[in-house]
Amino acid sequence: MKLLLDENLSDRVVARILDPFPGSAHIKAHGLLQADDSAIWSFARQHGYTLVSKDSDFYQRALVVGAPPKIVFLRVGNGPTTRIIHLLRSNVDQICALIGNPDASVLILA
Repeated sequence: MKLLLDENLSDRVVARILDPFPGSAHIKAHGLLQADDSAIWSFARQHGYTLVSKDSDFYQRALVVGAPPKIVFLRVGNGPTTRIIHLLRSNVDQICALIGNPDASVLILA
């Protein structure tokens, strides 16, 4: 259950979610900060990541193209990193269900 966090999320989140989501990373760790959405999408798909983003472009792409990768779409505004950490950690079961469901593409968390 590894997550790939998009650039609109702090890379500091990763260290705080590794116990429920081992192998997770931020796009920064893979040299993808300047990459376009297609490159990030392809990287996530090729490496078995579930993409986590506040970017509605990924959400819309998932609705049109489907998985993989699966998308956790965070419908939250600007706020502290602790809010993102709490949101991911408190929804481990729902994220696991998304990943384990072959028919699901997106999970919206707010």
